[in-house]
Amino acid sequence: MELSKTVSSLATIRFQDCDPFNHLNNASYINYFMNHREDQLIKAYEIDVYDMARKLGKSWVSNSNQIAYIKPAFLMEKVTIESQLIAFDTSNLKAEMRMYNADKTHLKAVIWCGFTHFDFLKQQKEVHTDEFMSLFKSILNPVEESQFESRVSSLRLHKSPMV
Repeated sequence: MELSKTVSSLATIRFQDCDPFNHLNNASYINYFMNHREDQLIKAYEIDVYDMARKLGKSWVSNSNQIAYIKPAFLMEKVTIESQLIAFDTSNLKAEMRMYNADKTHLKAVIWCGFTHFDFLKQQKEVHTDEFMSLFKSILNPVEESQFESRVSSLRLHKSPMV
């Protein structure tokens, strides 16, 4: 069975995550992106990062985030969030996630998240297993741009129905 290289989910913007103007608060975007990715890792790839941490003492920790806010997300709006693995090496992953309105006609935000495989018992970086390396090779979905700013510019230029 071929695994999806891009995974998608629908979310509703909630009151507690909004500012006084009924916009999704800037800091809350990261929570929506991370919740999406965690849920999709379980659903699409059967990877539960919290179960791994409990049972093996190993999982991934965030090491960087680069985010661009393009259009606001509003209170009770349904949004589509997509994500994909865009790069990896023996200990690190980089995922791109995009938030759109429900029918994907407007891009609202894009983020690049970096993660390091980590051994919590030893308190040090961990090397990915051969099984993980094989999985990552099969789902890798890189983007043309190697710099975040260039990627954001490219997404903004493609005003076809998504931006």
